[in-house]
Amino acid sequence: MADTQNRENQNNGAESRQQEQDIHQLLKVRREKLAALQEAGKDPFLITKYDVTHHSMDIKNHFEELEGKTVSIAGRIMQKRVMGKASFCNVQDLQGNIQSYVARDSIGEEPYADFKKYDVGDIVGITGEVFKTKTGEISVHAAKVLLMSKSLQILPEKFHGLTNTDIRYRQRYTDLIMNPDVKDTFIKRSKIISAIRRYLDGQGFMEVETPMLVSNAGGAAARPFETHYNALDEDVKLRISLELYLKRLIVGGMERVYEIGRVFRNEGLDTRHNPEFTLMELYQAYTDYQGMMDLTENMFRYVAQEVCGTTTVPYAEEMIDLGKPFERLTMVEAVKKYAGVDFDAIVDTEAAKKIADEKGVHYEARHKKGDILNLFFEEFVEEHLIQPTFVMDHPVEISPLTKRKPDKPDYVERFELFIYGREMCNAYSELNDPIDQRERFKAQEAALAAGDEEANTTDEDFMNALEIGMPPTGGIGYGLDRLIMLLTNSPAIRDVLLFPTMKSLDK
Repeated sequence: MADTQNRENQNNGAESRQQEQDIHQLLKVRREKLAALQEAGKDPFLITKYDVTHHSMDIKNHFEELEGKTVSIAGRIMQKRVMGKASFCNVQDLQGNIQSYVARDSIGEEPYADFKKYDVGDIVGITGEVFKTKTGEISVHAAKVLLMSKSLQILPEKFHGLTNTDIRYRQRYTDLIMNPDVKDTFIKRSKIISAIRRYLDGQGFMEVETPMLVSNAGGAAARPFETHYNALDEDVKLRISLELYLKRLIVGGMERVYEIGRVFRNEGLDTRHNPEFTLMELYQAYTDYQGMMDLTENMFRYVAQEVCGTTTVPYAEEMIDLGKPFERLTMVEAVKKYAGVDFDAIVDTEAAKKIADEKGVHYEARHKKGDILNLFFEEFVEEHLIQPTFVMDHPVEISPLTKRKPDKPDYVERFELFIYGREMCNAYSELNDPIDQRERFKAQEAALAAGDEEANTTDEDFMNALEIGMPPTGGIGYGLDRLIMLLTNSPAIRDVLLFPTMKSLDK
């Protein structure tokens, strides 16, 4: 048995070495082809411009208008079939693929001899007439073929495609070439962000930009990345949120502002988290979290209809209905519904810890009643919130920047939207009382001293802005990557980030 296993290992090793030798030889041939072109004065890398008149789908969708007319297309050769005096190649461009018929008698003997040496992966420009082959395939009959870039690498084999997810994420350029659905995802991502901008601009919001390098990274519960600014000889942080600067603008009289930008959180990587991601925050003066709920529901519905053509979208095994009114529950109601525990009947922290012990919910010594309510929510509720659900009225302990509910001061005017068990956004009636805000910051600094590395510290300039006076304001933050995951039916955040964070191969 051991001898059989050893022979198999030896055979596999020999096969792998032979494959490496074959690939090395193919790469060598490609470089030799480039050298020959350059020696003949046909260096493709000297081409600086090519006038593209049409793309593949334009030609296919408007064949009746374009039949017999001359077009110029450009793209990457994905397939090539040489048959004596005539050949076919398949060219891939932004929109898709189209076939070209390349004949010696049409382009000339020397250009045809050059064309026969072109490789899959080379980038070409083709000018010719639009026609339909005997088999009914819309094609371009080439009158001229121009090589504009010589591919010195070998694309993954077409039949098996590029399926290794690690390589796909590390070499997104190859992934985009080999997997058309990936390109579709990122085209849709761009359309989603454009639709969001159109919606907010139509509601009177103004897009702004705020600093990424900050002295105090506040506005969220997260660990920041830290660096040193040499010119000022100061330690600074990469922002974890957009909140505190946008609120300064509300103080300054800009009544409706939003920003779409990268934020950075020094945390782990999983299907829903990447250390840098796209956040959108918006703030509106003279409204509250109820206004933010209405805006969010309307915006999600608008974007889905604009980009997907429907308000009912598939995600994993579910159909998510964004067209009907979103369910609205308080956090206490949600925990009572799914965990069977009524936190309105729990009088203090000791009672909360006792029920947590009974239910097997782990907590830390520093946690108070509100923290434990949130732990119950995470443990028993989140996974059940498949259809769009607003969870409102969070405990004050986990909401340091939020206005208290006048009738229930242990809770705040805050909501999170959940879809498919995932938090999609987080919104407040913003705290504009500077005295209360300073006390909240003190509580956060006590939590930091007690070991909570994600707690905030006091931002004195922000406190000064609040003391100047901020009007009643509704604010909200959206993790746009999660919305894009939903609307593209993508299982992981890496699938909607062009270049996700990856561990270095040198490690």
